[in-house]
Amino acid sequence: MAHGREHEENAYASVGPSLSVRWVQGFPKQNVHFVNDSTICYPCGNFVIFINIETKKKTVLQCMNGVVGVVATNVPYEVVAFSDRRLKPLIYIYNFPGLTRRTKLKGSVLLDYTLLSFSYCGTYLASYSSLPEFELALWKWESSVILCKKSQPGVDVSCMTFNPMNWRQLCLSSPSALTVWTVEKSNQEHYLKAKSVKLPMEDGSFYNETDVIFPTSLPKDLIYGPVLPLSAIAGLVGEEAETFRPKDDLYPLLHPTMHCWTPTNDLYIGCEEGHLLMVNAETLKVTILNKIEDTTSREGCHLINPVTMAYQKGGVLISGIDGFVYSFIIKDLHYKIEDFLQVEEPVEHMMFSPSYQMLLIQTEKTLTHSGEVCVWCLEDGTCASRICLNTPATVLASSPSSFSAAVGTQEGSIHFLDVRDPETPRAVYKVFPSEWSVQHLLYDQRGIYLLVGTSEGCIFIINANPSSLFQILGFVEVGKDILQISTVSLLETDIVEVMVLSPLPETGRSRLEIFTLPTTLPQVSTSFADERGRLRDELIAKFLYEIEHTLSSAVLDYQSHQVYGFCNQVPYICSYRLPEKEHSGICILKPYQKVQSKHYGPGMLFLSPHGLWLTTIAKGGILCIRDVHTLETFARSRSHSHQGHGIQSVRISMDGKNILVNGRNDGTLVYLRWRRFGGNLASEILEYCQKLLISLSNTMDEENDYLSILKRESLNLGSTSEHTVNEDTKLSIDSSQEELTQVDNSKEIPWIQQKSQEAIRKEVKLFSKKRKEIKTGIKALAKTVLTMMEENEAIDNIAKLEQKEFSLDLEELERLHNENEEEVAKIRKDAEMHNLAKAYLAELIKEECWNAMAVKGRALKCFHMPYVVENFPMKERTDEELKELKRVLQQKKIETECLKLRKEIVEVQSAITLVKKHREEEDEEEEEDVAVKTSNLPNYLLGSLSTDFGVHASLLSGQLELHSREEKINQIILLKDVIYKVKTIFNNEFDAAYKQKEFEIARVKERNVRIQEIILDLDLEEVVWQPEFDDCEKPERTLVVENKEITAHRFVNPWQKNKTQFSVTSKMEQWLLTRGPDTRHRALMDMMGGVLEVKKEDILRMVIPQPAFMAKPDAVWSEEERKQFKEYEKKVKELNEEREKYRKSLEAEMKKLQNSIQESTQNFDEHLKRLFERRVKAEMVVNQEELKINNLVFSLLLDEEISSREAFLNNYLIKKQAEKNQTSEAIQKAKEDLDTYREHYDNLLAEDKVLDRSFKKEFSEIPSHQVDILYKLFKRRPRIQKQKIHSDTAGIVPFGERPESGKLNKDAFAQLMKAMDDLDNISNMPEGLDPLVWDHFCQTRRAKVENEQKVKQKAAGLMEMVAFLRRRTEEDEKLQQEIEKVFHERIVLQEEKVRFQLNLTIQILLKQGQVELENFQLLLEYPDAILINKSIIEDLNCVIRAQGQKKVASMMESKDVHKGIFQIEWEHKKMEMEMEDLNQKAWDIQMLFFSRDRQKGLN
Repeated sequence: MAHGREHEENAYASVGPSLSVRWVQGFPKQNVHFVNDSTICYPCGNFVIFINIETKKKTVLQCMNGVVGVVATNVPYEVVAFSDRRLKPLIYIYNFPGLTRRTKLKGSVLLDYTLLSFSYCGTYLASYSSLPEFELALWKWESSVILCKKSQPGVDVSCMTFNPMNWRQLCLSSPSALTVWTVEKSNQEHYLKAKSVKLPMEDGSFYNETDVIFPTSLPKDLIYGPVLPLSAIAGLVGEEAETFRPKDDLYPLLHPTMHCWTPTNDLYIGCEEGHLLMVNAETLKVTILNKIEDTTSREGCHLINPVTMAYQKGGVLISGIDGFVYSFIIKDLHYKIEDFLQVEEPVEHMMFSPSYQMLLIQTEKTLTHSGEVCVWCLEDGTCASRICLNTPATVLASSPSSFSAAVGTQEGSIHFLDVRDPETPRAVYKVFPSEWSVQHLLYDQRGIYLLVGTSEGCIFIINANPSSLFQILGFVEVGKDILQISTVSLLETDIVEVMVLSPLPETGRSRLEIFTLPTTLPQVSTSFADERGRLRDELIAKFLYEIEHTLSSAVLDYQSHQVYGFCNQVPYICSYRLPEKEHSGICILKPYQKVQSKHYGPGMLFLSPHGLWLTTIAKGGILCIRDVHTLETFARSRSHSHQGHGIQSVRISMDGKNILVNGRNDGTLVYLRWRRFGGNLASEILEYCQKLLISLSNTMDEENDYLSILKRESLNLGSTSEHTVNEDTKLSIDSSQEELTQVDNSKEIPWIQQKSQEAIRKEVKLFSKKRKEIKTGIKALAKTVLTMMEENEAIDNIAKLEQKEFSLDLEELERLHNENEEEVAKIRKDAEMHNLAKAYLAELIKEECWNAMAVKGRALKCFHMPYVVENFPMKERTDEELKELKRVLQQKKIETECLKLRKEIVEVQSAITLVKKHREEEDEEEEEDVAVKTSNLPNYLLGSLSTDFGVHASLLSGQLELHSREEKINQIILLKDVIYKVKTIFNNEFDAAYKQKEFEIARVKERNVRIQEIILDLDLEEVVWQPEFDDCEKPERTLVVENKEITAHRFVNPWQKNKTQFSVTSKMEQWLLTRGPDTRHRALMDMMGGVLEVKKEDILRMVIPQPAFMAKPDAVWSEEERKQFKEYEKKVKELNEEREKYRKSLEAEMKKLQNSIQESTQNFDEHLKRLFERRVKAEMVVNQEELKINNLVFSLLLDEEISSREAFLNNYLIKKQAEKNQTSEAIQKAKEDLDTYREHYDNLLAEDKVLDRSFKKEFSEIPSHQVDILYKLFKRRPRIQKQKIHSDTAGIVPFGERPESGKLNKDAFAQLMKAMDDLDNISNMPEGLDPLVWDHFCQTRRAKVENEQKVKQKAAGLMEMVAFLRRRTEEDEKLQQEIEKVFHERIVLQEEKVRFQLNLTIQILLKQGQVELENFQLLLEYPDAILINKSIIEDLNCVIRAQGQKKVASMMESKDVHKGIFQIEWEHKKMEMEMEDLNQKAWDIQMLFFSRDRQKGLN
């Protein structure tokens, strides 16, 4: 069988004899792949196995660096890629079928590749690694370079595929997400861009996602500040804030299990919930395909859970865990399900061949679980035959003495197979030693015995000859968890030595048990074994040995002189010499020889058939063959790896030429052969093989002949005769009466159980007579005891015996008593633990709610009114709280002093003139009044009634001044101090009231003593009212449990009873001693009635004795007696008068005392009523202060949320700006590359035009008509016929030709050049043209064609670069928009922050009935209202009043001025009128006629 390996990386180059891999058998644990139409491959352990489907020929490719990781194939190029699983793994790419390495890919992955996928078009390979990189890489595998890679931390991917129609698209899916990756190319640069597909919810509906970063639908809250996103409320500022959603907003989405591409660039997605989705790879739009229900429903096919999917024309093939393959016929947005194929097991993987003529289906069925046994041909590794046992198998062994094999099963049975004809093996017999799982099967070297090791530490010895019907000879008990069984059966001896290795985990040692089986054991087995089938230790010479360290494997050498062991915890192989003398007990073995194993982890040892080779295997996967004497390695082979947990077992053929190695967890069977096998290495084992075959020849022929006689029916017959009871009953012994009962049991009985039943039957038969005697005696004794018990019931109680005295079985009685005591002790222990838990919980509650309280919570009740007043329970303030309060108080005092000094400075500077100074003084007085008012804010501005309790609020900041975070924190500390002071003040008042009540109760008790005496003296039936404290008033009572509260009967120990009786007796004796003689007491009682002085209160009890003669009739009285009678009546009358007088005085005194009690208790009730009102007011103050604290805490919390939002926006802005810088750099680089590329393209295009234009110049020497003919030929291009797809596959292959394939482009160019060769043929030369000119013309035309192809390639690259630049520009613009959006959001947030800091939430006290609302509607918004301080209004009123006075004075002055003006105008007018009168008079005088006569008369 052909195979390939990496010779240059083999770290174990051996010299001398060496081993080579001949063939490998294994079953795929990963997906199977097509290499071409007729070949599949799959990884198996350290190998990649190729199988030709038509010829069944296998080819093996070995990975010398360990186990093969993931595998991928490329059908067009016929290459296979696989990774190894070592530190910094590599990817190897090999040609097929040559199996020569094309290249080796080395990346930066540290641990392992999880997925590999080839592109359908081009030479591209995608790889994905998990921890720690989670890296997706795109390789150009022909040139062994990584084109691009991208990491997405924490994302595990289960499936990765290329788009068959476009290598630039990949789909990566996991059970929780689906991502489409796009490869963008710009010249030689490649970039990976990811887009996540938004999956529907589990019910098939789509979730309307909101923008988490910039939510637009948040409500506006005008009262409690801005409403922020949930990420800001959660305090997230990093990248997690971009995707944060609360738990309530997370809805379960569909879980993709498999996907496949379609020719239309769509994706079909199969989901775990049974939905089928279609995703557009460009727009990522998700569509749920609807199922068309059939009228005929299929039974058992309700919900399909797709595990694998394969696309075909018109739909997909889907298979799930139910073992069916369904055909989904898809049309538009609907699909119809049809049954396609039924498979026996769940399907793991399914794919079409490249030509779509074959469908490969891979199931998860394995041989071990099904119990299938295969027979392989040793030469070529082909499977000759197989047989299924239909039961889980555990171990297999082949017999050296016959053509038979034994298979151990999990249920404990052993099946024997006849393999004389390898092509038709058959099961001929089955033995059932026990129900324990078979862990070891081993034939001795001569095939005499078959040793069966079970999980419970029993080794059954079975006759290996078929002629004995595989008789079970007996069993040997050894330690549990058997690690290995080793035998020595030499030709020259008549014994078989057996050694068993088992661990001793409690001591950290290993135990070796060696015993000897004679070859005549089948004839004398009954004498060697006891009745239950166990071989006697003294007859098999069993010896015990212990090794002081743990071994994982041990074998016995053929001389039985020493043992070879593989150390478990250290990398050493040791030999131990066995003592020659026999010993008893346990013998400790010391290491005799020790060499390093050079293996990884614990391993196993095996001896070759001739006993001279020691084979070692371990977890490292390396097989070493050593010389048994020197323990030196002379041959080694790395057939497995440590990733598959190494080698499980190894078998060497009898002649030593063939070696089979079986992996532990990789499912690989490797056949090794020697490259050079000769000399002493071969002669010794071949000589031993020849001797053994000669010795076994006669026996083998006889046993094989007997195998031919055995028929399959003998399996049931033999098992019935060997393992089942001939009768359908079994015997069981009743523990009380030992009676035989018959139990129907048709189930197969193990051999060891049957032996035990046979022994029991023999014992029952042997002692049957004795049993009858014992049963008769027991019946008679029982009758006697019953008679005695009846007699005991008839006698007196004092002579009656207890029931237990009649128990004859004292041991059973003692056992029952001990069990009872243990049960009582257990119940008492449980009760104690329960009580302890309750006590611990009570102590915790007491410590938290009582001991930790500096002021215990208690209540006070009124005497006569239903009022209950409770105090405030308070804890002591911690040192940190006091320290913080002291700091705040000091800071407030400093601030107050600073404010006072600033005012003084301002006042001094404001004094300019005396008048202004006088006015400023008046203003200062007003300001001082305002300052006093602000320092002593009214309650309605302070927000609470704390000043009513004498708490100074001068250090508290005004509610309108709390803007900064530090001010709010200091205010909270001061408010807590105010609450503490209010509670303390009320608690002091409460304590005073509590003491007053104690005093009142004591005074009432004192007065009740006198009232009780008066009631006794007056013989009244009144009940004295005695007040007491309730439990709520003295809560400490609840912490003490009194005896009267316990209803259960108290358990008193005997010593406590004795102590109590002794103390009572001693007290009685002391009282008798202290009492003394009673003569004086009796005399006082007889003479004075027990008192020395008659008190006033005794008058009510005083009685005047009647004279003795009053017993006689009054008719016989004498005078003296009549006088005595009158005196007697007088005394009685006086005594009655005194008694009545005294009675009235007592009644008056009692009424006075009762009135006094009533008055004092009522006064206390009135006081407590006022205290109750005080308590209500204190609680109101506490609630008011706590409300202010809650408002401040809420504002601080909102401030933190705003800060978190601002920090997130800053971080997000930095991130987007960094991305913007990257996109800008990418755009700049893309522009530069585009300009350079366009320049090259223009140059190439210009060269092409130059070639066209210069054609006629090149051929200017020839005639013009020939030039025209050549120019037409110059423009002519050959027609290339496209390769047609075969007609038989054209109709079923869904994808057709893959576009943009590099191989297709190269093939097309090669066809073009080949067609050009036809055009350049001399036959196409025009007539009369010189051949030299024709050759020059052909070269020129070929150069022109090549240049045109280059221009086409450059044009395609130019279009790619232009599209790349456009996409980068769009991304840059999108990032710019996001950055602008972030800036806008920051501005809005800052405005909200400022508005929030200015718009404070304050608390105002309003009197009831002061604020009235229309229609009783509570207004929450006051857009046209403002809240200002009352002092501001008062100041404004003062200013307005002053200005008004000034205005009145000005108006009065203006009035006086106007009055003066009117007066002056009136005087001016008056003077003008007087002047006119005077002028008129003057005129009149001047115009007066004055005669001379008159003149004379005047004179």
